[in-house]
Amino acid sequence: MSSETYPFRAEVQQLLDLMIHSLYSHKEIFLRELISNASDALDRLRFEALTRPELLSEGVKLEIRLEVDEAARTLIVHDTGIGMSRQELIDNIGTIAKSGTRELAEKIGKGKAGDKEEGLTELIGQFGVGFYSSFMVADRVVVVTRRAGEKGATRWESASTGEFEVAAAERDSQGTSVTLHLKSVEEEQGIEDFTREQALTRIVRRYSDFIAYPVVLGDKTLNSMKPIWERPASEVTPEEHAEFYKHISHDWQDPLLTISQRAEGLLEYRALLFVPAEAPFDLFYAGYEAGLKLYVRRVLIVEKSPDLLPRYLRFLSGVIDSPDLPLNVSREMLQHDRQIRQIRKALVKKVLDGLAELKEKDPSKYRSFWKAFGRVLKEGPSEDYENKDRIAELFLFESSHHEEELSTLSEYVSRMKEGQEAIYYLTGASRAAIESSPHLEAFRAKGIEVLYLTDAIDELLAESLAEYQGKKLKSAGKGTVDLGTAEEKEEKKKELDEKTRAYQGLLGRIQKALDDRVKEVRLSARLTASPACLVGAENDFSPRLEELLKRETDRPRQRRILELNPDHEIVRRLEEMVESDAADEKVGEYAELLYGYAVLAEGSELPDPAAFARRIVDLMSQGLESNARGIGG
Repeated sequence: MSSETYPFRAEVQQLLDLMIHSLYSHKEIFLRELISNASDALDRLRFEALTRPELLSEGVKLEIRLEVDEAARTLIVHDTGIGMSRQELIDNIGTIAKSGTRELAEKIGKGKAGDKEEGLTELIGQFGVGFYSSFMVADRVVVVTRRAGEKGATRWESASTGEFEVAAAERDSQGTSVTLHLKSVEEEQGIEDFTREQALTRIVRRYSDFIAYPVVLGDKTLNSMKPIWERPASEVTPEEHAEFYKHISHDWQDPLLTISQRAEGLLEYRALLFVPAEAPFDLFYAGYEAGLKLYVRRVLIVEKSPDLLPRYLRFLSGVIDSPDLPLNVSREMLQHDRQIRQIRKALVKKVLDGLAELKEKDPSKYRSFWKAFGRVLKEGPSEDYENKDRIAELFLFESSHHEEELSTLSEYVSRMKEGQEAIYYLTGASRAAIESSPHLEAFRAKGIEVLYLTDAIDELLAESLAEYQGKKLKSAGKGTVDLGTAEEKEEKKKELDEKTRAYQGLLGRIQKALDDRVKEVRLSARLTASPACLVGAENDFSPRLEELLKRETDRPRQRRILELNPDHEIVRRLEEMVESDAADEKVGEYAELLYGYAVLAEGSELPDPAAFARRIVDLMSQGLESNARGIGG
């Protein structure tokens, strides 16, 4: 097939420009990225060979070879891995098929020099585009690749000028060779000469010593090849763990937390897990691929196994290696394998214990974890009933008790007032929205703490967690409010019963006016300043959850409970109006205004804004007219 030229996608070209002109000081990392890609290709070959043994039937030597030519200033990274077809080559190197790349690249491009360097690192780490780091040290890059099981090879070439060329090529065996035509040392002042054996040896031993395949330069193997997870944790430095994490995750930041586990006895396995410093950009997307690398006797069996950890721990990266599993284990077998279930159970306990230890010993670092992954961890109680209590100990919440600090459930319980029987919370879109809610008035008056739940997942969390240390979680916006000591509660109930009997006429009249939207009108024990608020029954959806569900399904809106403050002047005047003339049509208009006020006060949308606005105008006109008559009289 003849040579064809393709343009880079706009976001790729923008990335290349950033690479070439970046101030990034550790340009040597390009070699780590290329070796990691080669290692991945070898892993994939071994994986495909489990079902297609002919791919290894010719005695393919699994290795990564470095080849240099000082005179020509070229560095070649060869591998004997799975290789790529022509279309795979175009798809994998010609585009970045990740949403958000363009926006992030544009943001970096507009930043200051220091910000650009930091942003470039973030871009590479988030979007896994390490191959393009080659252009930090090379003027031109050539890739020749042949997919295992196919005869033809393909050549890819680019000088990062906005396009790349693809043509048929010759290659004796499967695998990929990446040739870098290096920039001159003079052009790269202060940068090592990457054609020198000493420089390459140092880089490989620093970043890629743990690669499971030999990295060979000439007749010398540069790496130890001993899997890092088989070494005792006490013998591995934090720097070595960090480099291994970067290798398997393609993240350019050190991990926030490293968790290692060595199990022996009836079931043997090694585990090395990492908590990233920041959440992947697509962590909450439906298509996010979670899972750990599963090895059996150092042979990669599954690239990403979602069966080894529950979904709420999907942010973890790492490897599991067990000699007790069969090499030909399938995905279906994994889902039902007793040993996999045992490993999963032990891993969950190990991870939760590790997070609990981090929370206790390094609160600041744990806050960073919570900021990145708290929303995911909150999925835990609904997925993992067995560990619900252990997960709950890890939660942090905003609270009326603190302006900036976050609170644990345990800390909340320690501050509960005398006679308080529940852990109170209120859900909303933000702290500001919750703090302006009339539902909190009685709680403020009594000095009772309320947790502010601002994540969408909090709606599910409150339902699934239900209680903590024997204390029920109760919404400040649902049911009735019964606060204070036993004596105070009894006194309040007696007072409210008396006022309810006195206000029966008003309650019935408003119920009649709003019957299509309100299932009950009652006097409130939670309001101290506002005239009215809407609340739900104990099992009703919160307004926020109802709105979220409304977007997914065309369900009818639930009828709420309208609570009136019997001590508010507006409510007292309305009661006098009903006593004077129960048929007065203005009572219905005022009922509509109170309902509209209650809807707006909780942050919801009015069902008929135009009608509400008209009533406000009419009310203002009547008031001004009465005022004018008073002045004229």
